[in-house]
Amino acid sequence: MSKISIQHFQDLIKNELFWANDVGLSLEQVNNGHAVIRLPYDERSVRPGGTISGPHMMLLADACMFAVVLSMIGDVKLAVTTNLNINFLRKPSQSDLLAEGKIIKLGKRLAVIEVSLFTADDNEIVAHATGTYSIPPQTR
Repeated sequence: MSKISIQHFQDLIKNELFWANDVGLSLEQVNNGHAVIRLPYDERSVRPGGTISGPHMMLLADACMFAVVLSMIGDVKLAVTTNLNINFLRKPSQSDLLAEGKIIKLGKRLAVIEVSLFTADDNEIVAHATGTYSIPPQTR
């Protein structure tokens, strides 16, 4: 069972992750160690050549990683990205993007996550990301 709800994460986006709110990110699924987030298609995210920009895909991957981590540790807002590696695999179609993330390893201080990005209209994988989150020590 997830330690955060979809509504709680959406409230976090709306009230504290303004960059995520600005692009319309929405958490669609969350379970313990698993999350799916949608980035709605917007012409402003397209770069020359007609593809969704890399920074928008990285933003989506990182937000998904954050949701995965919070699903396991709860509302720990100071959990932060320490590493993000992304491989762009193919040009995405001009449709919404979905990020599906899952935990690889959760330790006391670090979480390692992987995320696959898909186009919503044909379910083709367009990018694969791995990342590490630093988890702050628990205060007693």
